[in-house]
Amino acid sequence: MASKQTVFRLQSRHSIVDFTTSTEEIPKAAAYEVLVKVRSVALNFRDLAIATSRYPFPVKDNVIPVSDAAGEIVEIGPNVQGFTIGDPVIINFNPRNLYGPMKDWYGGLGGPVDGVLRNYLPINADSVIKVPKESSLKASQWAALVCTGTTAWNALYGNVPLKPGQTVLFQGTGGVSITGLVLAKAAGAKTIITSSSDEKLAYVKEKYGVDHTINYKVHPEWAQEVQNITQGNGVDYIFENGGSGTIKQSIDCIACGGVISIIGFLSTAKQEDMPDVAGLALSKGCIVRGITVGSKQLLEECVRFVGSHNLDIPVEKTFSFTEEGVRAAYKYLSEGQHIGKVCIDVE
Repeated sequence: MASKQTVFRLQSRHSIVDFTTSTEEIPKAAAYEVLVKVRSVALNFRDLAIATSRYPFPVKDNVIPVSDAAGEIVEIGPNVQGFTIGDPVIINFNPRNLYGPMKDWYGGLGGPVDGVLRNYLPINADSVIKVPKESSLKASQWAALVCTGTTAWNALYGNVPLKPGQTVLFQGTGGVSITGLVLAKAAGAKTIITSSSDEKLAYVKEKYGVDHTINYKVHPEWAQEVQNITQGNGVDYIFENGGSGTIKQSIDCIACGGVISIIGFLSTAKQEDMPDVAGLALSKGCIVRGITVGSKQLLEECVRFVGSHNLDIPVEKTFSFTEEGVRAAYKYLSEGQHIGKVCIDVE
């Protein structure tokens, strides 16, 4: 094994291209750690927010960015059991959050803690999850599950578990929505997805088999379209990626007792237009639940489900592990035209 590695850091967080690279020593695995050789990393909207100082939670100085990685174990600490050299693995977003709700925002990789945009990652073995060696999924697809898969699984199973035949609405065609669509379809749910692009909607219907599509530019009152599709019953689950700007329509089309998972904040309402969420939620008896990624336990459940069904986790595009490639990946993600995940292949 080499003694040096390439490490990306954010020295100043003023734009999505403010990276520096350095050659650093490859660390050793401590007593309760494993050393993971990173094969691929997946980007999230969070990574753009951190790079541009728009992330509302703590970020350490000179941080190694990005939280989601897949790789293989190349060294095992003396007090670690249950792993062997060569095991393919992924690492939970917050290594301290093994089960239950996340207690704070001080443990997430790539923010308050150094992340995965490097060749080698030493990490506490308790936060590492083995993925099936026999799987046909690429490393980038497993990396794409870390935040996106856990978030989607948390929305579907973290509170009231999804049942076959129920209906799920996904806002937009980003990574969480498309991954959630793949999981929900495999679980026997009916699915609806929204977008402003007929081209994207047609692609998602052809490739991922979504049952119904709604162009919210053509149908600005898209909640009514949802009610039409469901014959007035509403949907059982909503992936709420817009935030305050779309929450009213989400409550308008949720079924009584349904679950709205607040995942994103892409559409912010003006203060004077802020809906009365408490009153609206009461009127439907629905659950409005914030999703802060999820625990290692949830990610393990997701990995087992994906592995047993050999699901095709959506990765739209991969980039190279070079300064040019990393900047291009961030820029591509920021343009918002992707369907599924954007990844960087380290190997």
